[in-house]
Amino acid sequence: MNVLQALILGLVQGLTEFLPISSTAHLRVVPHLLGWTDPGAAFSAVIQLGTLLAVFAYFATDIKDLVASAVQGLLHRDLNHSPSCRVAWSIIPGTLPIGILGLSFKDFIETEARGLPIIASTLIILALFLMLAERRGRRELSMHDLSFWQIQIIGLCQALALIPGCSRSGSTIMGGLFIGLKREDAARFSFLLGLPAIGASGLLELLDLLAGGLAGAGLFSLGLGILAAAISGYLSIGFLLRFLHRYGTDSFSVYRILLGGVILYSIYG
Repeated sequence: MNVLQALILGLVQGLTEFLPISSTAHLRVVPHLLGWTDPGAAFSAVIQLGTLLAVFAYFATDIKDLVASAVQGLLHRDLNHSPSCRVAWSIIPGTLPIGILGLSFKDFIETEARGLPIIASTLIILALFLMLAERRGRRELSMHDLSFWQIQIIGLCQALALIPGCSRSGSTIMGGLFIGLKREDAARFSFLLGLPAIGASGLLELLDLLAGGLAGAGLFSLGLGILAAAISGYLSIGFLLRFLHRYGTDSFSVYRILLGGVILYSIYG
């Protein structure tokens, strides 16, 4: 992968990681349309470290509050000491489904599941469920109103993101809406819930690439891709929160259906 390809894919990753349109699908489709080879699941996971940096930068205050609340819960020997404490200590078990399933089906996820027909199908199917959640969700709760078990339900929804095309933000926002979260809170919680999963998968794949001999120009290109993902991801977060406040998720669902249709047509048309 050359520098230009890494920069373009980094921008694509940052712009699509937080929008409910599937960054994995776009990192698979964009090279396909441009005639490039598939960058692979490892590259897709490592470049997410840039979007991880974007979340830490954008939600620094929220993250500090959650960490401080988690420590307070330990000091008081009560993990339900405050709403923030409950959210902080619920995120860890909420991450277990995607971690366990991701390790269990790692080979399938990195090979067969990256087929374009699967990606196109999951783009469309999750779009329909997202539309349903938009209409059925009460949109009354804030992030700190969530109970432990409600967070675990969203964590199970996050595991759908292991299927390329589903979208981690799309599946967790969908779960949040079904539970009754306000749109902006569903998105905000989606970003925070994803921190452990994104960080762990990115670092593990980076270590694998380094052990496999990644160095020199390849490592430099990957670093530029991560930087591009961090900058575009930061801008994408702000855009999504403002957009959801005014318009909701239907536009993204329509885009997902259209993209899925284009992919299927390019294969079978």
